[in-house]
Amino acid sequence: MMGKRINRCVELLEQDQAIYYDGAHSGHVLTHAQGTIDAATWADYMNVGMEHGAFDMPGLAEYIRGMVDGGPTRSGHRTPAVIIEAPVNGIDADHVRYNAWHFRQILGRGAHGILLCQAETADAVRAFVESCRYPHNTIGVDPNIPSPLARMEGAVRAKDGGIDSAGRKLLGIGTRGRGSETTAAPCWGLSTEEYMARCDPWPLNPKGELLLGVKLESPEGVANCEEILAVPGLGFAEIGPGDLSLSLGYATIPREPYPPEMQAARDRILAACRNNGVAFLQGCTPDNIAARIDEGVRVVAGHSEAAAIKGRAHQRRKMPV
Repeated sequence: MMGKRINRCVELLEQDQAIYYDGAHSGHVLTHAQGTIDAATWADYMNVGMEHGAFDMPGLAEYIRGMVDGGPTRSGHRTPAVIIEAPVNGIDADHVRYNAWHFRQILGRGAHGILLCQAETADAVRAFVESCRYPHNTIGVDPNIPSPLARMEGAVRAKDGGIDSAGRKLLGIGTRGRGSETTAAPCWGLSTEEYMARCDPWPLNPKGELLLGVKLESPEGVANCEEILAVPGLGFAEIGPGDLSLSLGYATIPREPYPPEMQAARDRILAACRNNGVAFLQGCTPDNIAARIDEGVRVVAGHSEAAAIKGRAHQRRKMPV
């Protein structure tokens, strides 16, 4: 039976169910044959690390094509979700906008989500969300931006969106353009028109199938996490213990339990995620998965099928009869 959603991760997260991923942070084998194999993965999504792995767009296209040919998945979805760690640092809005072509290339191959690494400011994250959206999808966009017709007559729009009544920043207009929907839509099993409507960030757009995340892995990212995680369009976020610990002077990554300053950062980011309806990502093991789920972790790293089996069973037991 086919899943209700294109993106299984969105389908589960909207039910407050944890999702589990596999796939290395240092790259992945991006071939048609590997995609065929990974179509049968135990995981809900495959992580493809392009921050440090190769930015291989032909390989990504073949990999997702292999998933389609090897599918459907065990859950009845066309493919597992594929989420890419992009080789773009979210240090400021200008840096993100300059490198937005990476996001367009990734989405054009049919990926279901993108993780922005080194996210440090809310303006950078807003630019990220805007770069992944088509301009005709306007949920969350500042309503005071002049209309397209007015702008054709010379009306000037602000570089960034405005502020809502609660003091939160609104989004600007999406900057993704036509051209790649003809390659991405077949991967999702949709017409080009359906794809352009549904490739929009969830949960901002309740009908969206695109999952966008941020990694807060610098002191600046931690300091600004409350403002960052209030940006509309984010679906998940994580602390990056590797780079954060490096910036704090640790030559090797501290294992849990974290040093006090890292634990405080983790708890602060988790709290900001919960306050903004953003799923929190953390590594889990079979021994701690139940406790982590109860604490609020909803995206599970660790590449552990055993942890996924225990975590899914734990949540089934807690569901009301």
